Amino acid sequence: MTPTHSRHPARHHFQRLAACALLLCSAGQAAHAAEEKPLWEAGIGVATVSFPAYRGSDQRHNFLLPTPYFVYRGEFFKADRDGVRAQLFDSDRVELTFSAALSPPASSDDIRARAGMPDLKANFELGPQLNLTLWRTDDRARQLKLLLPLRAAFTLEKQSRSLGWVVHPKLNLDISDLSGFPGWNLGLQFGPLFGDRKQHGYFYGVDTAYATSDRPAYAAGGGFAGMQAIVGVSKRYSKHWLGAFLRYDNLSGARFVDSPLVRTRNYVAAGVAVSWILGESTTRVLIDE
Repeated sequence: MTPTHSRHPARHHFQRLAACALLLCSAGQAAHAAEEKPLWEAGIGVATVSFPAYRGSDQRHNFLLPTPYFVYRGEFFKADRDGVRAQLFDSDRVELTFSAALSPPASSDDIRARAGMPDLKANFELGPQLNLTLWRTDDRARQLKLLLPLRAAFTLEKQSRSLGWVVHPKLNLDISDLSGFPGWNLGLQFGPLFGDRKQHGYFYGVDTAYATSDRPAYAAGGGFAGMQAIVGVSKRYSKHWLGAFLRYDNLSGARFVDSPLVRTRNYVAAGVAVSWILGESTTRVLIDE
């Protein structure tokens, strides 16, 4: 990938923006009713995204990067617009999944606010997610869900260490085939973020050893971590899909908002992606999304 400013984005944004791109740009896969689809689909694409170095940073990064496209519709294991996960329980209105995520490292050499501080390590998250369908039309072209993910975070290194817990309850509205725009789909998400003391301390705490005249020592508390809203549009064609998203974050009232590493309390991130589907399985499965 080719950034215009730094080698690596900070963990929070890269992971969640990648997840947003997968969720919103592949929304065109949503079906109106049960239908047969390939067991798997694979392809490659390209995306351009613009966002701050981390939540609360006043430095922006612009990236042009390849985006692998992969969908797997197994009975237990699934990889789709909701991420890579194992489906533990499923009913007509309630779905329990087990999900995982990976995130790259971030070099403090590239972030003015963190100059001289330890780099942010590559890390991964694991945990359950409960999805509750609150409302939907009979053809499932309109669906409102409450998503309740809970994940434990760990550094990805030889001696892994815990980075605490993250909770991100959110309302998710999917609209297929927008009126007047056949084939285009709209996705909306809105909700608060929460993290424990260890999670916030890793990203926003400043130990005494790294304190400076303009970066005083700071101990971050756990709890509320701000609000987030995402809107995305996409369209699936026979051999490719096109999508875009816009995300707004507001850190007002966050437990770590007074950290010297927080340089702005609100910001906008955006991205556009296109992928080409290069192959699919001959095996078909009945899907009722």
